[in-house]
Amino acid sequence: MRTLLIDVNCKGSSTGKIVYDLYSALNSGSDVVGICYGRGVPVKEPNIFKFGLDWETALHAGLSRITGYNGGFSFFSTKRLIDYIEKFKPDIIHIHELHAYFVNIKPLIEYIKKKKIPVVWTFHCEYMYTGKCGYAYECDGWKKSCGNCPAVREYPKSMFFDHTRYMFRKKKNILNGLDFTIVTPSSWLADRVKQSFLKDRVVNVIHNGIDTESIFYPRSKAETDTLKSRYMLNGRKIVLAVAPNIMEERKGGRLVLKIAEKMKNLQFVLVGSDEDAKYSDNVLMIKRTKNQDELAKWYSLANLFLICSNKENFPTTCLEALACGTPIVGIDAGGTKETAPNPYGRFVGATEEELQKAISEQLNLDNSSEEIRSVAEKLYSKQVMCEAYKRLYTEVCGL
Repeated sequence: MRTLLIDVNCKGSSTGKIVYDLYSALNSGSDVVGICYGRGVPVKEPNIFKFGLDWETALHAGLSRITGYNGGFSFFSTKRLIDYIEKFKPDIIHIHELHAYFVNIKPLIEYIKKKKIPVVWTFHCEYMYTGKCGYAYECDGWKKSCGNCPAVREYPKSMFFDHTRYMFRKKKNILNGLDFTIVTPSSWLADRVKQSFLKDRVVNVIHNGIDTESIFYPRSKAETDTLKSRYMLNGRKIVLAVAPNIMEERKGGRLVLKIAEKMKNLQFVLVGSDEDAKYSDNVLMIKRTKNQDELAKWYSLANLFLICSNKENFPTTCLEALACGTPIVGIDAGGTKETAPNPYGRFVGATEEELQKAISEQLNLDNSSEEIRSVAEKLYSKQVMCEAYKRLYTEVCGL
């Protein structure tokens, strides 16, 4: 079987890691897997092709902001992608993310329809059934037809025009007649798909997978003690929060800081902020890191992982924390609560009081790190994910 994976990234983001894990695991024997991606550094490995042209991506982003349209530019990059598909001749195409200004969606899908190539499409967010939003939050306009978008100036943002109703209808028309099976990482997102114009499509839930063997595993006391010494952490229990751009409103960093002000007996560590500001003595702010080894040490050092994002699909950070033996407290929103079964996670309302109570209660439990890790190995290893996708590819291709 020849499988082609399409995503915005390769290796360099949560979806890029998933795509590369699939590529690495499923390239064997007569099976050949390739990756086409639009943004990031070039990856020089067999059948991996960066089709996106950086200058055109920048132009696409600018035009989107000015015109209010997105996913409709990148003519040359999209032609490069289609030319590669023509050359690779896949038996099946697995699409991940198509937003982020790197591809013209309509000609790509029209080409796939013309060639009658079966498609597995993993929805990592809500972009493909909304006018533009990756996360629709409390807005339910997408259930009928978008327009008068309350988030028109959020990513992918428009500076002047609201064309979300037009783009909603365009996506609906583009996807009509495409032979594709939808995958979502969470049951929450699967339920959202079933409320959209894609309600008649087959939807499978396959959890995201991570590297539980060589990266995310409980680190030794010697390793975590080194981290403690480097940052001069005292004997307080440690609550860890990790997110890219963690101080953005959606990521919940401000809420974490408010909780830290009320729980002085705990040490709070926030990873993912470039803010240069002073906080209380029980708050340590760490810049965003791409060093996964260091991140695994932080997860292992922490007594608790706290996620205050107000809506996520199936956050990888929770899986990473569990794999390192660390329990979770978070907001009961989106698919976050599906990541950690009781008693390894508590998910409550988005108030300071509820989160403080949940933190205290979870820290009082006596869950061993080995017990917590075993759950992550069973549910969220990249091997489990890759095998699930392999079975789905075989089923979709009728093999």
